[in-house]
Amino acid sequence: MSETVELTAADGTRARIALDGAEPVSWQVEGREYLWSGDPAHWNRHAPWLFPVVGASADGAVRVDGQAYPMGQHGFARDLPFALVARAADAATLRLTDGPGTRARYPFAFVLDITARIRPRGLDFEIRVHNPGETALPYAIGFHPAFPWPFAGGERARDGGYAVVFEHPERAMVPEVGAGGLLLRQERPVPLRGDTLPLDPDLFAEALVFRNAASRTMRFTGPGGRAIRMEMADFPHLAVWTKPTAPFLSLECWTGHADWAGFAGPLSQRDGQRDLAPGAEARHGVRLDLEG
Repeated sequence: MSETVELTAADGTRARIALDGAEPVSWQVEGREYLWSGDPAHWNRHAPWLFPVVGASADGAVRVDGQAYPMGQHGFARDLPFALVARAADAATLRLTDGPGTRARYPFAFVLDITARIRPRGLDFEIRVHNPGETALPYAIGFHPAFPWPFAGGERARDGGYAVVFEHPERAMVPEVGAGGLLLRQERPVPLRGDTLPLDPDLFAEALVFRNAASRTMRFTGPGGRAIRMEMADFPHLAVWTKPTAPFLSLECWTGHADWAGFAGPLSQRDGQRDLAPGAEARHGVRLDLEG
């Protein structure tokens, strides 16, 4: 089991961040857990960070300067140990840098810093991507937290009163997901009612991907007025996902997404992949709040 760093706010709100993957593994408000447990019977993660790609790569590889490099689903950062570089009672900064192991899969220099900060009924993250190299750094970053559904645990009801409410109305069409997790150009409808997506386990044979979303907040709402609010800074793509039989819901935010089926170009031309100039730094943010 990974070593963790515990953060505590003035009101007793607590979080634990694992050094492996810089992954939040617990967020407790008023003594109740609001992050998914990581039960391996359903999904053995809690809230992983996705870097340097989001989603699947065509043929399980990325191409740089004519050479193919193996790249698993969602990159490699979620599976690697981060170094603890700053620590306070309510905050911690964890860092991942390139090395021989990462360069065998991604031949670039990088520094990825993730700062977690706890506050009353909330948990914030600042993500900084720095390019110390001499060539452009093609990267994508994503956050993939999962929350108990229902909030109090137990079995999900098909008409349990849970929904995802977006900041703005979104397109009620999402890409289909093909073999190996690649996106297809075909779309399918989802039962959005303006800004509200009523939740039903049958929706989730695959993830619902809202590319270039209008919203910068999503709220996972329950029948009693309680909600988990997730606010994102500089994450243009959103997703909602679970497994049909799993008692959790994942709200995701991404700068990039899975390859389109049939893509065979270089990593720098992957849809949504960003090029960070030598010496430059990019910042992204996520804010979680428990409402009600």
